[in-house]
Amino acid sequence: MHTATALTSWSRALRRALDRAGCDSAALFAQVGLDFSALDDPNARYPLDGTTRLWRLAVSATGDPCLGLTVASQVTPTTFHALGYSLGASTTLAEAFQRIVRYFRLVTDAAELEFGLEGEHYRFVIRPLDRPRPADEAIDAFASLFVRFCRSVLGRDFAPLRVRLQRSAPLSDCFDKVFRAPLEFGSAQNELWFAREPFERRLEGANPELARHNDEIALRYLARFDRDNLRARLRAALIERLPLGEPSAEKLAEALNLSLRSLQRKLAEEGTSYEALLAATRQELALSYLAEHRYSISEIAYLLGFSDTSSFTRAFKRWTGQAPSQYGAK
Repeated sequence: MHTATALTSWSRALRRALDRAGCDSAALFAQVGLDFSALDDPNARYPLDGTTRLWRLAVSATGDPCLGLTVASQVTPTTFHALGYSLGASTTLAEAFQRIVRYFRLVTDAAELEFGLEGEHYRFVIRPLDRPRPADEAIDAFASLFVRFCRSVLGRDFAPLRVRLQRSAPLSDCFDKVFRAPLEFGSAQNELWFAREPFERRLEGANPELARHNDEIALRYLARFDRDNLRARLRAALIERLPLGEPSAEKLAEALNLSLRSLQRKLAEEGTSYEALLAATRQELALSYLAEHRYSISEIAYLLGFSDTSSFTRAFKRWTGQAPSQYGAK
């Protein structure tokens, strides 16, 4: 089974929060078996089980029930490698959040993200994977960080419409102060809801060329990271074969030198399926192709292996609530 990991730079933000709280961060890292020197390597990664134990020790050492929110304030653009710079150069917040979903496994593959239009609102979901499950405080940090990013480009007064978190309610009002939005704890999912208009407004720092350049750096990193990742190998095989029509699970298993039963078992161990990865890959590619504005709807349908344009349109409506011809229209 693939072991989930996270960039050590993410733990660097936790170290800074610990140091500011007067805790011995080096001792805590050593206690959970994490190499403290790896924090200086921008490409190094820690296993999720180690960082989860570190979060638990950190909460205990600081006595801070809002530690995740504190850690989010210690994040810098370099924390997320090239992704941090491509986000800042995105044309709209909607485009930035699509990048977050597309490249998030560069930061960690301990959670899956979902972003899309639901009526007149955008819905962003952080779905942690149980292998093992990330600490609640890590999810708090990510949720807070994404709101902080929105405020960095739209102004300090920006707030989500509502926030739903799976964690139990903390004995503090710090979440109200940070999110400034209706909060629901003990929710079925970690969700942030946003108004549509500010997410589709052109940003002052928009720089498509710079964003594409950093996208390429992120993709090169992921190519190295994904060599032993079954999902990534399957995704790459799908991208290569989709223009020839929708490939069967049997054909993809054969391309990966696996039996169909072995492929299905390995994917089930990672909490997914061939059908789910096929749909996710198609959705990711569709959003990317539409953002380039150089492919027709029929060309995109072909590139994604759909038998006709109407089949692609129906699938796209399931993913986003819109027809591809309407997506991103102002």
